[in-house]
Amino acid sequence: MFRIILFLLLVIPIKTLAQNKTCDSVLFCKTNLIKHIKSLSSDAFEGRRTGSQGAEKTQKYIINQFHALGVLPLLKGYKQNFDFIEKREYYKGVNILGYLKGTVFPKDYIVISAHYDHEGIKQGEIFNGADDNASGVSALFSIAEYLKKYPPKHSIIFAAFDAEELGLEGSKYFVKSSTVDSKHIVLNLNMDMISRSEKNELYVVGASDNKVLKEVLQGHKCSSKIKLKLGHDGYDGLDNWIYSSDHASFHKKGMPFLYFGVEDHKDYHEPTDTFENIQPDFYVDAVKTILSVFKKVDDIKL
Repeated sequence: MFRIILFLLLVIPIKTLAQNKTCDSVLFCKTNLIKHIKSLSSDAFEGRRTGSQGAEKTQKYIINQFHALGVLPLLKGYKQNFDFIEKREYYKGVNILGYLKGTVFPKDYIVISAHYDHEGIKQGEIFNGADDNASGVSALFSIAEYLKKYPPKHSIIFAAFDAEELGLEGSKYFVKSSTVDSKHIVLNLNMDMISRSEKNELYVVGASDNKVLKEVLQGHKCSSKIKLKLGHDGYDGLDNWIYSSDHASFHKKGMPFLYFGVEDHKDYHEPTDTFENIQPDFYVDAVKTILSVFKKVDDIKL
């Protein structure tokens, strides 16, 4: 009996340490974050073009992850269907929407979003879109994983938008739909291209004209390895990103937003935007940084 107890005392801590080395029990599992971006940017999803079989596979993948993480469906089956015409071509799009109820401000919603569509297949080449935007969708899962352990104060809508690459059609439809009254949406936190930066820079856009958000972000630091920079908001001589992704749909309706993204790189909208070209350490730190900002804004009445 003594030998059995001694064996258990020796083995259990070693096993626990091995698990902790793989998964960060405080925030989210780093291994899962990398696994998801690798899966979503694989050839199996055929570049996730709106209306394609690859898009349908992606929808099922996202729904399965939301279900496994305890994220409730905002609509029946998580799906919000819409259609539109782009360059005389008819498309059927599908937003995937999940929901968690807030513990303190349940009537106020923070929409955490990332578009899942990309360029699809062109001239026989698959545009996998690892950074753009499998990175944002995978981050949605990690944030949901964290909030499963630490419930949010505001109600959260997890929005995986479709048709961003075709003119932000998915987020436009969500904002104009009556799914949630826009007066109850207090913030959009949008992620689009967050997995690589040669300068270790992650930009956040949307705080310059919002006093509360500006105060939250000034001097905010989560990682010593990553530089969180306010900019690209039309005031600093850099490219203006106010209308560059799905947050624009919220901004046009007067809703506050924070958009997280990196500078364009040589693989932007190229078939070389693959998993092999992301920077895993930067990516993990970027998601941690975004999560740390979310925690700060979730703590206050917006």
